[in-house]
Amino acid sequence: MFSLESALRTELSSLAEQGLLRELRVLDTPCSPRARAGEQELLSFASNDYLGLTAHPALSRALAEGSFAWGSGSGASHLISGHLKPHAMLEEALANFLGFARCITFSSGYLANLAVTPTLAARRDDEIFSDRLNHASLIDAARLSRARQHRYRHGDLKALAKLLAASSAKTKVIVTDAVFSMDGDIAPLAGLFELAEQFDAWLVVDDAHGFGVLGERGAGSLSHCGLPPHPGIILMGTLGKAAGVGGAFVAASETVIEYLQNKARSFIFTTAQPPALAVAALTSLSLINDSDERRSHLNDLIALLQTSLSGLPWSLLPSGTAIQPLMTGDATLSLAEALRKRGLWVPAIRPPTVPTDASRLRISLSAAHSKEDVLRLATALHEAGREIL
Repeated sequence: MFSLESALRTELSSLAEQGLLRELRVLDTPCSPRARAGEQELLSFASNDYLGLTAHPALSRALAEGSFAWGSGSGASHLISGHLKPHAMLEEALANFLGFARCITFSSGYLANLAVTPTLAARRDDEIFSDRLNHASLIDAARLSRARQHRYRHGDLKALAKLLAASSAKTKVIVTDAVFSMDGDIAPLAGLFELAEQFDAWLVVDDAHGFGVLGERGAGSLSHCGLPPHPGIILMGTLGKAAGVGGAFVAASETVIEYLQNKARSFIFTTAQPPALAVAALTSLSLINDSDERRSHLNDLIALLQTSLSGLPWSLLPSGTAIQPLMTGDATLSLAEALRKRGLWVPAIRPPTVPTDASRLRISLSAAHSKEDVLRLATALHEAGREIL
């Protein structure tokens, strides 16, 4: 056997022995609370479809019509010949919706994050200040940069202030998730912005899990925290979660967007997303704007879940968002399996996604869930808890 492949197999075997081997689950149904995997019907609490828009017929029609009108692909990068009218229209609509001067679009949130931080902090004497619980894409973006990196305790403004005060860097970049994907809590954005202004630093905010859900009209976490658009803020958002489509954007000042367009490698050297996705995202933006009822229903479900899970031997992390982590520790895998046998799908989150002592069930709620769905999950968790302990 090829020796290098043998080493990989050994490592995979080790992961399997630790219960950490990741495997794909093939679904035979579209994204929805009702899922089917093989012969099993499942009530899913796994997706990030927070507003339940992935199945909205208006998005399906827009995607189909966009494909017929603009073809199946863009054919090139944005800067060659791939920047088509739907891309330009979507960027303008997003900028207007969010109140920023300009937007630039990407094929994924990962690519968008890889564009921002390494481009703003490109020199060895620059410095990056990152929350310890930031998403992997933000971590990788900082690693790609030549800048010196500092990681501050999660949400700890005092710790961050000390690091900033000790910095002599000309360019300083504060990087944070807005809603943390595994904990569901919201970053102290107002405090982070105050520090950014005080120490003349950029504030880069990844709002993948807040855009469409939080704030006035679903404008996101900045709106939720009372922060208006500002030239010192660079906002990233995704279009594949609450927006129900795919792709991502960065919103910022005219100067920042122009700079990214000319310097960001993950923008310059990748093919633009299919224009039909941009057409669908335009429709999604209109739906988000009119989805106050969906957001209200989602908030009701969050409150119902928190009430219904009282008395369990495990506790929810404090979260007011659709991400509700149940800290189940060593019981995580057995509890997830007990739920699966009852026809419920809640992802088991284990290291290295979370720290070694912080395994959990990540309950993800959607406006497409009903109150009956949430009560069914709560009942199953209470039953499974009695069986396991």
